[in-house]
Amino acid sequence: MKSGITLVVLMGLLLSQYAQAASLVVYSGRKDQFIKPVVAEFTKETGIKVLLHSGSSTSLLNKLKLEGDNSTADLFISNDAGNLEKGKEMDLFLPVSQTIANAIPQNLRASDNSWIGLSARARVLVKNTNDKSADFVTSVFDLADPRLKGKLGITHSGNESYIAGVTVYMASAGKEKTSQWLAGMKENIDGKVFNKHSKIVKAVADGKRSVGLVNHYYIYRHLEKHPKAPIKIVLPDQGANQMGVAWNVAGIAIAKYSKNKQDAERFIAFVTSEKGQSLFAEVNSEYPAREGVPAAAEVPKAGSYKVAPVAMPALGQQRNATLDLIEKVGMP
Repeated sequence: MKSGITLVVLMGLLLSQYAQAASLVVYSGRKDQFIKPVVAEFTKETGIKVLLHSGSSTSLLNKLKLEGDNSTADLFISNDAGNLEKGKEMDLFLPVSQTIANAIPQNLRASDNSWIGLSARARVLVKNTNDKSADFVTSVFDLADPRLKGKLGITHSGNESYIAGVTVYMASAGKEKTSQWLAGMKENIDGKVFNKHSKIVKAVADGKRSVGLVNHYYIYRHLEKHPKAPIKIVLPDQGANQMGVAWNVAGIAIAKYSKNKQDAERFIAFVTSEKGQSLFAEVNSEYPAREGVPAAAEVPKAGSYKVAPVAMPALGQQRNATLDLIEKVGMP
């Protein structure tokens, strides 16, 4: 009897050690500061360790493709739906179960559940409240107005959010109007673009630019550090016949050659749960992809403004057409 009890105890210890040793490898295109708090809570609840390999989403996607079945990756996280959909097209992912996928609206995930949206961001305008020269701007297309020459801040055209936004505008307003818009903005920036959205917000706050096109959360991060900064958010294209705000999502997928699919699904189940989604909202001021989970109190409430009705998979499906248009106009 004693030996039987000892065997059970030993087996329990071995299983416990195995659980602690178990790990997931995540190729992450998001900054560690936005992922680590969620990872830490997952590990605390499950005992499953998570190893983050961080880099640009595009580079990590190419790495997955080159590695093939030699890859050690279990999960891929991107800050852009376009990259996620491209990964699907390259057959780099495994679909998650329908039960897990159902937590996220269909327009925020792949049609076959091979990737799942986690958090959404809005493309908005940041304006300097002391500068009235951009008061007429209520649409992103107003950014092409010659009155903004030398007063506009945008990122370089290789920025993933920039590309995604152009895709939404092209899908909503057509290629010709979008092409004219890009050409007008090219004139207004006087050859200067920014490598970070945060720098656009700062330039507007410092009065070096009158208006900028950015992801919404950069405005709130700046105001958190500089609460008296003379800036405000403007939600563009809210009129009856206008398209609404462009959204993009960060998302997650199980790598095709994952050796730990079961644990990978547990991770996705956690990050799409109410608790996981609340953590995302808390650390990054984005919109939780799961309905019913509120975003941070300071951001405009989801559902309170018009969003362009473009499903997130389109950001990948139309990506090449978008890049062709950007190149044709010659955006820097």
